[in-house]
Amino acid sequence: GVMEKLGLGPEVLLQENPRLIYARLTGFGQAGKYAKSAGHDINYLALSGVLSKLGRNNENPYAPINLLADFAGGGVMCAMGILIALFERARSGRGQVIDASMVKGVAYLSSFLWKSQNLGLWSQPRGENLLDSGAPFYETYRTSDGKFMAVGAIEPRFYDQLLKGLGLNLDELPAQMSFSDWPEMKKRFASIFAQKTQAEWCNIFDGTDACVTPVLSFDDVASHQHNKERSSFIKNDEGEISPRPAPVLSRTPAVPSCHRDPFIGEHTEEILLEYGFTKQEIAKLYSEKAIEFQNPKANL
Repeated sequence: GVMEKLGLGPEVLLQENPRLIYARLTGFGQAGKYAKSAGHDINYLALSGVLSKLGRNNENPYAPINLLADFAGGGVMCAMGILIALFERARSGRGQVIDASMVKGVAYLSSFLWKSQNLGLWSQPRGENLLDSGAPFYETYRTSDGKFMAVGAIEPRFYDQLLKGLGLNLDELPAQMSFSDWPEMKKRFASIFAQKTQAEWCNIFDGTDACVTPVLSFDDVASHQHNKERSSFIKNDEGEISPRPAPVLSRTPAVPSCHRDPFIGEHTEEILLEYGFTKQEIAKLYSEKAIEFQNPKANL
């Protein structure tokens, strides 16, 4: 209702411009019991049902930072809605309003969980299934230097290579899909991984199809050979590292800026002058706290 209070709701603006695409990104959506309630990523995850699936067995559900609802179910889904509306407008010539709710967005993102329920993938309690840390061959393991390796050897031919790298004999072990043996196998795998460093395990598994990779920290990820070869990370003119834009388009790839991020208010005066405001008008806006200035030198 904030935009309506300003007289800038979609009903008003679409009368002015019927081709307008008006995106409304909220947590709980434009209507419903919680529509006007405050919330954060963890609340949207909870209401979508997704949070109930996240976490290890015998532990509370946990929210993986705020990537799922805020960014994936919210920002990305909203952007996709805008693209769909643009595509439709090219045919109809008309705009429309996009109700991008983070609850609905992350619920839709979890469609695989709903559609695969009858396949037996989620028949066990949280944390005891194939993909939620229940399986010994889909798990992370600590190495002797306190780092971790990620294991995702689901298919039998990948599992065979995992066992080979760990020095285990398939014929001497329980069947891969013997659920009752998973807890004991996890302990056995953990004890083996704890005997070598992350680098030593990389030497063993790199170049194989065992689906075993290092869990890279932010300090290490840009220097990893694969990421360097792919130019997956960029460094700005102040030496700060960040991911390169993705996905990569063949004909019109994104050209990232290597300048540092601007400070809040750094370009306020410059932009207002560009739009025709006088210095006196800008000074008045500043005195009324309608705008903010930031001197970059004060932050160095």
